[in-house]
Amino acid sequence: MLAYQIQSAGEQAKLREIPVPAPAEGQIRVAIRACGLNFADLLMQKGTYQDTPAAPFTLGLEVAGVVDAVGAGVSHLKPGDRVAVYSGQGGLAQFGVFDAERAVLIPQSCSFEDAAAIQIAYGTSHMALDHRARLQPGETLLVTGAAGGVGLSAVEIGKLMGATVIAQARGADKLAVARAAGADHLIDADEDLRERVLALGGADVVYDAIGGDVFKAAFRATNPEGRLLPIGFAGGEVPQIPANHLLVKNLTVIGFYIGGYLRFRPEVVRNSFETLFAWHAEGRIRPHISHTLPLSEVAQGMALLKARKSTGKVVITI
Repeated sequence: MLAYQIQSAGEQAKLREIPVPAPAEGQIRVAIRACGLNFADLLMQKGTYQDTPAAPFTLGLEVAGVVDAVGAGVSHLKPGDRVAVYSGQGGLAQFGVFDAERAVLIPQSCSFEDAAAIQIAYGTSHMALDHRARLQPGETLLVTGAAGGVGLSAVEIGKLMGATVIAQARGADKLAVARAAGADHLIDADEDLRERVLALGGADVVYDAIGGDVFKAAFRATNPEGRLLPIGFAGGEVPQIPANHLLVKNLTVIGFYIGGYLRFRPEVVRNSFETLFAWHAEGRIRPHISHTLPLSEVAQGMALLKARKSTGKVVITI
């Protein structure tokens, strides 16, 4: 089978022919139909992601497809089931073996492309805003990088949870995407973020995927008792948070990493995914996929992420 694989540390990933794997006890083999790309895939290629597997490994963190075979001890899934799997690796291939407990059934109404696009972006936003930040109806949510995969899902989920959403992104085209997802107010990345947010009454919850100066400006525009979620650092700089400023405004900075929950509270991830797929079946969420590419063009998909030329998700079909 074909797999987009890194064979040794520091090596560039490329499509390779490798044997089709067999599922071990507690595992399923999935004939993969779609895999979402993530910024983490770029970091794994550089070896800088916190959960980079030991080489050799196949890239691709979130997959959707059809169960092809089951290992010993698996009784709740069977060949032919349509599943989504937050795999952490192995998704950019024609087949993959994954722990059965990570698989979630997807409704017939949900395409494989949507199922691949929902997991990390929507799972991150749903768990961060609901489980961690406890976003309340009527509060103001500021989303930076609002046209990216996680940012756009945060706009959509924030509106579903009853918040007023301020979306920050670069350029009219990306801001239009955020507005279509439900944003109430738009701020271009070239504008003074702190000034604009304060003029709108300040933010109660900040969902920041950029870091650096953007986080600093959002921090200064947060209302007393506000909560800040440093979700990612796409701008390249991890912000340093002045603890004395937290005290003055009684602010809370909340750490969140969806992959960590797979180790110590996997049921939180499963419950979130089940909620999200139910919302999709009800027509309440619709992932924005700006590019759909075949497995032969996965390098081009990675380049789109690196150059920030995509909005929402890039999905590889297999």
